[in-house]
Amino acid sequence: MQFLNLLKKYLIDSQIYVSVMGTLLAVFFMLEQNLFRFPTVILIFITFFSGYLYTKYQRHRFFTRILIFNILCGIFSAVLILLNHNEIRLLKWGIIVVLGLLYNSAFIENQIRNIPLLKVFYVGLTWALINSWLIVPEFHPEIFIISLLFVSALVLPFDIRDMKDDTVITFPQLIGGQKTKFLAYLMVFISMILAVVFLKTDYALALFTTSIITFILIYFSENANKDSYFSFGVESCSGLPLLFLILMKYF
Repeated sequence: MQFLNLLKKYLIDSQIYVSVMGTLLAVFFMLEQNLFRFPTVILIFITFFSGYLYTKYQRHRFFTRILIFNILCGIFSAVLILLNHNEIRLLKWGIIVVLGLLYNSAFIENQIRNIPLLKVFYVGLTWALINSWLIVPEFHPEIFIISLLFVSALVLPFDIRDMKDDTVITFPQLIGGQKTKFLAYLMVFISMILAVVFLKTDYALALFTTSIITFILIYFSENANKDSYFSFGVESCSGLPLLFLILMKYF
């Protein structure tokens, strides 16, 4: 039990885990497009990590330190882009960072996070832009839709978890937990079909297998579940496509 508590504190609560999962999903699409570059992987992880750190701890007593850390991360990321990519990549990255700030910043009066029902798709939007725009030379609409639907579907179980505490109207509060699950099923299903049509065979199969696991986790998502079910179980779905791809190629 002590080990699980330490794991939650230093891996999940620190935002490292969700950042790793987001990065692994991006790597999956990088490999599918034959665009894998290690500096890009570092950039994506730093962007996820600093963004989620800022979002969670901006009202924390140590926020000043976190803000300084984020500024340093931003400078490092900009230098990394200029040394390994180009100004266009820097502009793309800057737009995604601004979108993240608009989502949930205490200094903004009307945060996007506070707009009813939009949060689900906005999170999916930022992840999808990383996978289909930031890491590729030209915008890839198929990967954008696949990512948008898949990631948005993964946000819905978290809304089920928080449905009794959220102060902003969410899908579970509006249509109920069961119909929210059906909405998530539909999103994952469409994403899976698009993957089968547009992705290479191995990658489509990896995402298809991931979708089966995702369906199961969505089905058992309940408000009474432990937080670890969502922050570890559901969150892990983002990293499963790459895991299944590796298993298919090397085992």
